[in-house]
Amino acid sequence: MRVLLLGADGFIGRRVADRLLTDPELQVTVLGRRDTADIRFDLAAGSPGALSRFLDAVMPRVIVNCAGATHGSPRALTRSNTVAVATVCEAVRRSHDPARLVHVGSAAEYGPTSIGTPIPESAEPRPIGPYGVTKLAGSELVLSSGLDAVVLRVFDAVGPGVPAASLFGRLAEGLRRAVERGEPQLRTADLSAFRDFVDVRDVARAVQSAAVSAATGVINIGSGAAVRVRDAAQALVRVSGFEGRLLEENRPGLPLPAPAPTVDVPGGHEPRLPEPRPLAEPVLWRQADVRTARDRLGWRPRVPLEESLSDVWTEAACRI
Repeated sequence: MRVLLLGADGFIGRRVADRLLTDPELQVTVLGRRDTADIRFDLAAGSPGALSRFLDAVMPRVIVNCAGATHGSPRALTRSNTVAVATVCEAVRRSHDPARLVHVGSAAEYGPTSIGTPIPESAEPRPIGPYGVTKLAGSELVLSSGLDAVVLRVFDAVGPGVPAASLFGRLAEGLRRAVERGEPQLRTADLSAFRDFVDVRDVARAVQSAAVSAATGVINIGSGAAVRVRDAAQALVRVSGFEGRLLEENRPGLPLPAPAPTVDVPGGHEPRLPEPRPLAEPVLWRQADVRTARDRLGWRPRVPLEESLSDVWTEAACRI
């Protein structure tokens, strides 16, 4: 079966590419802006008509859309997460033999939810911030397109290749520097929220399962467990061997965590993460209800969080 992969250079896209390329039943063609792509095309700037001509030439049975942006101005996020998706949907509709579409969405589309409760796919999306709003707009375009399509709402992906701008990407780099310099303290962003961390390799398995399934609609992809970000950060600290303290910078308007004890170190320094900043969305709780993924895709997460964080640290440690 021929698969057209969009967004193969991103964090999730790279792992999806690895997964699909090892499946002997699949023939994978990559479309993107970079020279490494089989077909050069800018989804945010190209026309649906031009893309539909590529589709008619390649004739994929499935299109996997991992393309998108997590950071940038509202206008840039709109181009990457909404306009590009509109181009894909219109191009598929115009093609002679419309392919199945597997679209990678985000748990940020849900926005704030009740603390202590898993989020089902039936929950009303209430995103806050440009990222969640633009991702939801893209997903709604897919769901209302009339195509054979499924949206995978991926929760907090972590693991090897995690972006440097992400919380754990910044934390791993800060720990690397602190270990290298023997520093006693490290400042971080606020870590009081709860998140549902899922390994990026498990996400890739879910995408593969969705590509060969007949499932449609929205399907959550997460671990099914909420973990306090502070606990996950401490797990990364343990793996790194850092023996100092994490000092959190608290966000305005959110509850303060218990104060961390401090140690006076004459002449000591407090290394800071590169441009420490709060999480992009003030959402205190995120936990996926993953029963639909189990029932409709036969998918369950396999990689424990400790292994994901160990792999994040291994990559960072290689830069010491």
